[in-house]
Amino acid sequence: MSELLAQLWTPELQAAFTAVVVLLVILYVLSIVWVVRDAYLRGSYWYVWAIVSLVPLVGVIAYCLLRPPLLQIDRDEQELEIALKQRELMKFGECANCGYPVEADFVLCPNCHQRLKNLCGTCNHALDPTWTVCPYCATPVTAAGPRPRRAPQRGRTQQPQPPAAQQKRQARGAQPDRAQ
Repeated sequence: MSELLAQLWTPELQAAFTAVVVLLVILYVLSIVWVVRDAYLRGSYWYVWAIVSLVPLVGVIAYCLLRPPLLQIDRDEQELEIALKQRELMKFGECANCGYPVEADFVLCPNCHQRLKNLCGTCNHALDPTWTVCPYCATPVTAAGPRPRRAPQRGRTQQPQPPAAQQKRQARGAQPDRAQ
């Protein structure tokens, strides 16, 4: 039997077997390097995965099944995209009166004509109602300044109108006054 084995175990077969073993060892080392590098890029505990990947074949398969779905750089990019979208949405708001979506620089609600901001008498920029001075031209905002009329708000009682004004209003179809 040993003579038969000696005849089959030729130098060519020995070289082929050695080449296969060397390739398998190289593949094993490269799989460990890949697992460690990939775990590091995904923001995972790379040193734990390095130890797990030392188990031949099973460690690499376990890592492939349990690894995080996104690279760390992709997660960061997604978070930045979400922050950008939120920042874009902050340019918009809702009318306090009717809930209609309005942009931040709207002076009137396009739906219910509720006054959202005041206008500067000098430069005509939209001003927040709480501001006491225009940040664009440094003009003080006064209560007596030229401000357009407000549309009637819900819940407030209107002053009684003369009968002629009431008939005129009914003829127009009871449309609210629109500020310009």
